[in-house]
Amino acid sequence: MSVAKTLDGADIRLGGLALPLGILVIVAMMVLPLPVVLLDVFFVFNILLSLLVLMVAMHSYRPLDFSSFPTLLLIATVLRLALNVASTRIVLSEGHTGTDAAGRVIQAFGEFVIAGNFAVGIFVFSILVIINLVVITKGAGRVSEVSARFTLDAMPGKQMAIDADLNAGVLSQEEARIRRQEIADESDFHGAMDGASKFVKGDAVAGILILVVNILGGIVIGVGQHGMAAGQAAETYVLLSIGDGLVAQIPSLLLSIATAIIVTRVSASADMAGHIAEQISLSRAWVPVAGVMAILGLVPAMPNAIFLTAAGAAAAAAWAATRRDAAAAPAEGAPDEPAAPTPEAQPGVITAEEVTDYSQVSVQLGYQLISLIDETSGGPLVARITSIRREVSQAMGFVVPGVRVRDDLDLAANAYRIRIGQTIVAEDVAYPDRKLAIPGGLSERTLKGVAVKDPSFGIDAVWIEPHQVPEAEADDHMVVDPDSVIATHLSQVLTKHAADLLGTDDVQVLLDRLRQTSPTLVDAVVPRILPLHRLTAVLRALLADRIPVGDLRRILEGLAEFANEEMAPRAMADRLRPALVPLLIQQLVPMQETMALVTLEPELEQLLARSRAQSADGSLVVEPALAERLLTALGSLTDELAGQGRQAFVVVAPELRGALAAFLRAHARDTIVLGVNELPDTRRIEVVGTLGDGRPSIAAEEGTPT
Repeated sequence: MSVAKTLDGADIRLGGLALPLGILVIVAMMVLPLPVVLLDVFFVFNILLSLLVLMVAMHSYRPLDFSSFPTLLLIATVLRLALNVASTRIVLSEGHTGTDAAGRVIQAFGEFVIAGNFAVGIFVFSILVIINLVVITKGAGRVSEVSARFTLDAMPGKQMAIDADLNAGVLSQEEARIRRQEIADESDFHGAMDGASKFVKGDAVAGILILVVNILGGIVIGVGQHGMAAGQAAETYVLLSIGDGLVAQIPSLLLSIATAIIVTRVSASADMAGHIAEQISLSRAWVPVAGVMAILGLVPAMPNAIFLTAAGAAAAAAWAATRRDAAAAPAEGAPDEPAAPTPEAQPGVITAEEVTDYSQVSVQLGYQLISLIDETSGGPLVARITSIRREVSQAMGFVVPGVRVRDDLDLAANAYRIRIGQTIVAEDVAYPDRKLAIPGGLSERTLKGVAVKDPSFGIDAVWIEPHQVPEAEADDHMVVDPDSVIATHLSQVLTKHAADLLGTDDVQVLLDRLRQTSPTLVDAVVPRILPLHRLTAVLRALLADRIPVGDLRRILEGLAEFANEEMAPRAMADRLRPALVPLLIQQLVPMQETMALVTLEPELEQLLARSRAQSADGSLVVEPALAERLLTALGSLTDELAGQGRQAFVVVAPELRGALAAFLRAHARDTIVLGVNELPDTRRIEVVGTLGDGRPSIAAEEGTPT
């Protein structure tokens, strides 16, 4: 083990010394004469290094996978310039001895490009430099500049998103630290690439200048110092200069391509080749390509064989893409192969899917009601439920979760059941081949049918046959379709249980939305003053009283005033209510109409206040007989007002409001209890009744605006 450790330590030390020594060697190449053999070796190493960088860039999944690229680009550029300096020294000092004076690599590249014609060599080299400098390098530099700018601009938003996920519990401290480090690394990388792209551009310009210096300087030295003929000097030094420039420009071109690939790379789950192949393998793209190429191949003046061959290749690519798509998706109408044995195939196996259901809201239907959700037969229930979700979401101020609708063979044929989570909160019956007739105030006859209670309002109603609809409407009955009955019942349930549907993730979505317009307010309150889970509890307490939470700005501003006090979420919600109750009232009573108030006689209110004071938890403990008389009297008043299309508001002292609201919430439908301090100053009010000894007392006169 000690030997292994020693070897590992030696490898680390050698690895740490390799780069500094390499930099010193590069600097020495610019100053000290370099043997021709070493010059050939370094030129080959330069080409190898450039190819390696290009291949790594092509196989990187995202830019940060090659985060050392800017530094490596700088080192490769300096190496190439050092080789240019060393080769220029040899070309100008030894070029008169022949075309092999600067080594076999420069000679081979020069002879291959020039091919006996100096002008051709110069033009080919110029084109390579233009491609590198004007096209690739300029484009990569622009992309690097834009990427760096947008990365820096996006940093604050990414940091806030991480903080929000951390506060919501989505990320742990370690995961948040890693994500912050990735953001910092991304910013550093794009900033470094913005500067490194200038190295490539400068290298291309330097290549042009070095070529000019080598040609002009070589001809002057060859003719003036070594007595060469002008033609011979031009032939020798142009070959050496072109060879030297080409040996440098090819690696430079490779590095420019690598730079462009890195800065244009997007994060993906595959390398560049796989990413491009996946996105261009579209049969609907290759088919028209094959058709156009085939048409061009039939034109007499065209090289028909080449175009027809290309059309065949495109058709083959289209066929391969079609087969790949067919393999990825099962054929339409074909039965899917089960990935594992089904419970029916193995009766002894019980799967998790059978015993768990994480749907927040679900509607279960008996088999006779399945036609209401069958889209092939025009079942309207799913569309109605979507509409109900939108309406409740707008009323409550948050997005109500999706509703899962499914059949349940355990239910009676015409029964349906509504669940919040795993809890059954409502169930009733509906008849898909009938309509529900609800009597109005002027109804005088009893219709034949299935007598029931309307599930939403508890009113006596009758399920009638379709042919009875004209008779029911003539007798002042309101006729409702079965899907509307279920949807209205669901709407009532969603409104009543809105507090159970609001989760921490939903509150975070509301905060993220508000942060777009009021970032300072959100950051000042959550989580500095109030943690996310306590804010969720406050909003749930408001929703339990049917107070909308859509005006989150007003809620946070109110919480900022007293959230530092030691208060329970229920107490915070009560403090917020006076500012938020008008949002509830405007949903129930139009601005031009008068609010219908129901009050308590002083004796009854004092009795309830004493009951609350004597209770350990602040709840109401009411004698059963008194509770029955109170609920009966209240039911008579609210039913009478409902027949007039008006909503009743029970008004009591502020300290009694919460306890009475909790008591009535469990026994009375749609009863809203307000404190005297919560009545808005801008609305007209009318006391329509007073609850006392169990008999409602109808007020004799209208009230006046408060």
